[in-house]
Amino acid sequence: MKQQNIELLETELDSFDTEKRATALDMLQSHVENDDIALSPPKGIVNQHAHTFYSYNAYGYSPSKFAWLAKKEGLDLAGVVDFDVLDGIEEFLAAADQIGLKGCGGMETRVFIPEFAEEEINSPGEPGVAYHLGLGFTSSDVPENHRAFYASLKDSAQARNAGLIERVNAFLAPVELDIKKDLLPLAPAGNATERHICLAYAHKAAAVFNDPAELATFWTEKLGINAAELDLPEGRDLQNTIRAKTMKSGGAGYVQPDSGSFPRLRDFNEFVLACNAIPTIAWLNGLTQVESHIENLLSVHLEAGAAMINIVPDRNFTAGVKDEKLANLYAIVELTQKHDLPIIAGTEMNSPGNLFVDDFDREELKPLLPVFMEGGYILYAHSALQRACGKGYLSVWAAETFADTKAKNEFFAETGRALRTGASAEEIEKLLP
Repeated sequence: MKQQNIELLETELDSFDTEKRATALDMLQSHVENDDIALSPPKGIVNQHAHTFYSYNAYGYSPSKFAWLAKKEGLDLAGVVDFDVLDGIEEFLAAADQIGLKGCGGMETRVFIPEFAEEEINSPGEPGVAYHLGLGFTSSDVPENHRAFYASLKDSAQARNAGLIERVNAFLAPVELDIKKDLLPLAPAGNATERHICLAYAHKAAAVFNDPAELATFWTEKLGINAAELDLPEGRDLQNTIRAKTMKSGGAGYVQPDSGSFPRLRDFNEFVLACNAIPTIAWLNGLTQVESHIENLLSVHLEAGAAMINIVPDRNFTAGVKDEKLANLYAIVELTQKHDLPIIAGTEMNSPGNLFVDDFDREELKPLLPVFMEGGYILYAHSALQRACGKGYLSVWAAETFADTKAKNEFFAETGRALRTGASAEEIEKLLP
């Protein structure tokens, strides 16, 4: 009976009702204190790039749910990153503090980089467009003079979605989405993404075609692939194929973006810095036109204010295969270390099948784990110091205190390891040089 109650509470953590989530976490924490739940001890592992249901988590996880599972599974460091919004930041940081998890918050978007206007960076088939991040946000409270820019990120994304859905509806008729009825209920704050749209089309098709054979025929004809390979009615392969065939380059609903479709790199970095967070490069796999010239890419990003880099390890190797991707992974790690650029690792969790945490015991990743952990502790220390006393990684205090980036990294890494979660400002001040 007690186990059933625990499972119910864990389910409640994904409710769209914030009060239900908070109550469920309180009760789960009580179970921990009463020794009804055994949490895994820290395993020396990290995932600081996980999307929540505020911008599509493939498993429906809220910020509180990801924090709870990260603590339960023994992650030392965890972080949420959502597309175009900061809606989950306070909830995640509060949940992490409550359960004793070293947590951080971030935002991801797509930006336009003029220097690479004619070349593919890391957004497939879209020259000049790059996925990009700000990490170490400590609040969703944006400075007044940057609120219009912040609002434009979400508004522009939803406007792109509306145009996309109109075009895809014409292609997939009679399976047509009503944004208000079919899409927005999937996103608690209305920030629907392409992943939400794919799921909504899968739901809608299953409702239109009740007969499995008719559903299979529909998707086979529309997507040009044998439906037996698509994991119907709404599995990973179907959703990924819908996205590839209708929303990405060459797809029925795709429109090539221009230089005005996304914010410029420097404008987004200015916003991130104004929020006392850290502009962060998003690395794909080193196989694109731009990423194959790593030094040039880093030079542009560093000049524009980047101070960290994010890598999704699982995307950068094939188990048991020593290929170009793996060589590129080690090359970018080596180069960023020469530049004293901390590396942040995570799995994203915004596509069905994404791992909860990377398997760092694999021979391909094990040598890199210390680098990922060091970067993770630097990011955590930034978040803790910025929240407590405004002395984060890119603060005026940090610039005046440390002789160079290497010295700063050493201090923040050491502090990130030493800090206990929920430390007071007075405790943190005692650690400062």
